[in-house]
Amino acid sequence: MKYRGLIAAILAICVGLLTACSDEVVSKEQLTYDEIVNTGLANKCPQISEFTRGSIAIDSDQEYIVTDMCIEPQEYFVKVEPTNKRREAEFIGAKVLTRDTSSLDQISGTLKADENGVLTFQETDGIDFQPITVQLPGGAQTPFLFTVKGLTAQTEPGFTKINTSTDFVGQFKVPSYRGSVFLDPKGRGVASGYDSAQALPSKADEEDLTRANVKQLVSGTGTMNLQIAKVDRETGEIAGTFQSEQPSSTDLGAEEPEDVRVRGIFYARIEPKA
Repeated sequence: MKYRGLIAAILAICVGLLTACSDEVVSKEQLTYDEIVNTGLANKCPQISEFTRGSIAIDSDQEYIVTDMCIEPQEYFVKVEPTNKRREAEFIGAKVLTRDTSSLDQISGTLKADENGVLTFQETDGIDFQPITVQLPGGAQTPFLFTVKGLTAQTEPGFTKINTSTDFVGQFKVPSYRGSVFLDPKGRGVASGYDSAQALPSKADEEDLTRANVKQLVSGTGTMNLQIAKVDRETGEIAGTFQSEQPSSTDLGAEEPEDVRVRGIFYARIEPKA
C-alpha cells in the first residue's frame, strides 16, 4: 500500500516524458521515403514552429518570389438547395472521400508591390491541382478539382510589409475535372468515343440528350482568401489559413456545377528575386 504513491508518481513522469517526445515536430525533409509512405505525412504542410508577430518588408522597387507554397485543405462544404423554397441555399459540411492526396505543394509565383502599397501575388507553377471527392450527409457525392491555377491575389492599399494583418484575395482558373480523352459509361467523350449513347441513335439530337451527348471541357473561376497568421522575418516564412470557393465537376458539361467551399492552412517562403 505504501508504494502505491511512489509507483503512481513514477508512471506520471514516464507518461509526461512520452508526451513531450511525441510533441516534437519533425519535418518531412528529415524522414526517409519508408518513414513517410502510407502515413499521410506527405499530405501535411509545414508550419512555422514558433508563433511570431514579425514582419517582412516589401520594397516597391524590388521583385520577390514565393516558393515552396503548400496549401492543405481541412474542411469541405457544398452549397445545397433547400427543400423549403422559402429558405436560401446554404453550405453544408461534407466528408472527404479522397485519400491523402488533397494538398497542393511546391507552388511558386511572384510578389510585387505598387506605388499605392498594393501587394500582388501571381501563381505561376507547381502541383497546383488535385481531384477530390466529398460526400454530403445524405450520401450524395461531389467531385471537384481543387486548384489555384493562375491565382492573382491582392491586398488592400497601404502595405509596405507583410505581417499578421495582411490578407490576399483573388481569383483563379478552375480547369475541367475530366480530360478530353475521358469516356463516360456509355463510351462518349470529347476527343474520342461515340457521338451519342449506342442505345438511342435515333434520339441523339433531342434537346434533352444533347447536353449529355455533346461533351465539352468546361472551365470555371474560383476565389481565394489567404489570411497570414505567422511570419518569420529571419527565414522569410509565412503561414496562415485560407478559404476558397469554386465550382465542382460538370461531367464534361452534362451537369450543372455545384459551389464548393474549402478551408485549411497554407505555408510559403518569400525571398527577393535575384
